[in-house]
Amino acid sequence: MSEKKIQLIRFGIAAAIYLLVVIWIGNYWLLAGLAIIYDIYVSKKVNWTFWKKRDVRNNSFVEWLDAGIFAVVAVTLINIFLFQNYRIPTGSMEKSLLIGDHLFVSKLAYGPRMPNTPVAFPFTQHTMPLTKGKSWSDIVHWPYKRLMGLGHVKHNDAIVFNFPAGDTVVVEEQVTSYYEIVRRTAREMMARDSYGSQPARPESWYLNAARNEVRDRFTIIYRPVDRRDNYVKRCIGLPGDSLEIRQGVVYINGAEVTENESQQFNYVVSTNGTTINPKVFERMGIARSDQNMVSGSAYYLPLTRTNAEAIGKFANVREVAPVFSRPGEYAPHIFPHSPVYRWNEDNFGPLWIPSKGAVVKLDTSNLCLYERIIDVYEGNDLRVEGRTIFINGQPSDSYTFSMDYFFMMGDNRHNSADSRYWGFVPQDHVVGKPKFIWLSIDKEATGLKKIRFKRFAMGIK
Repeated sequence: MSEKKIQLIRFGIAAAIYLLVVIWIGNYWLLAGLAIIYDIYVSKKVNWTFWKKRDVRNNSFVEWLDAGIFAVVAVTLINIFLFQNYRIPTGSMEKSLLIGDHLFVSKLAYGPRMPNTPVAFPFTQHTMPLTKGKSWSDIVHWPYKRLMGLGHVKHNDAIVFNFPAGDTVVVEEQVTSYYEIVRRTAREMMARDSYGSQPARPESWYLNAARNEVRDRFTIIYRPVDRRDNYVKRCIGLPGDSLEIRQGVVYINGAEVTENESQQFNYVVSTNGTTINPKVFERMGIARSDQNMVSGSAYYLPLTRTNAEAIGKFANVREVAPVFSRPGEYAPHIFPHSPVYRWNEDNFGPLWIPSKGAVVKLDTSNLCLYERIIDVYEGNDLRVEGRTIFINGQPSDSYTFSMDYFFMMGDNRHNSADSRYWGFVPQDHVVGKPKFIWLSIDKEATGLKKIRFKRFAMGIK
């Protein structure tokens, strides 16, 4: 076979693969890249390795540069389409996952996503290492696309996903979501007016005033879906499920969900006035930062059921009582942040989780449950005039969902920022499934004890 035919065959294979990717992305301006592929394989008019001198032996610097560029490109593609590392930054998933665990996250489990912002500094999520500026460019922005995965999200799967409320960020206070800062500011304004002579105003007035105040006081930035912080939680509710929480117990479609053995709640442990040996807490895996003594005879601790029962048998322990909010006790920081739904961390719902293609009846009382989906996640123009809901300029009393949604919760139920606080997780925010722990570092330990060798290669349930 002649060299020309071999070149054409190689070009045909590369062009076919490239064409499939272009069709998948849906940006047909990229078809211009076929000319580059043709030149690489057939015409060879352009020296695409211009940093190398032709017909001259390359020096070691050029060789290392060439290898470095290849490595960066290869690792970037692996991170996008195959797997990536994720480090646990908080205790929201204790005892299943600990602070300092490094996870191997499979992108193939639910299908790899095409990045929304492909032009970015390598190996960064959203912030440059030194300058602290944004690490991506908005020059190119691709719509959500996902390849077929090896499976689908199931109940109790641990999942890594982009933080849904992380689209707008207060740079000076990134631990708290922008939306909670606005709601908190609005509540403070309402409280100030209630103590003065200022007549009561509608809640919408306070929210608008709070937005203006927050934007005047702080630096506000926007992040696209793929550049938002990564979270890891457990999927409690699937699309189409009806979810309810009663005194900390989760019910899906009316059936009680079996409690995860690693699941924990906050307890008040009352003693006879004596202290509990810190070694006991260490053996139970209770971090020093979680060992809170609220009085001379009582501790406030996150405990699994097993640990709570074990501590309750100690001779100096009088009572081990879980800390639950009362049913009907309204918590304004809990989704959907409306007094119409008097929900809290421990008593929540019932809430129906939207599925793709499903239709929901809308009115001004239940709109707060789905308005962020309609307006932000699915990009519609939503407004309300009186008791009439307008979607894209048309009066609407129903809505058809374009994506599947999930309800996520942390195993550390009283110390987890999850769907109880900010609502549903859209399908396009799902990153992947953590498969095992490849490294675990205990920041509270010293020396070799900092490395949790027993957690190496531990699978994630």
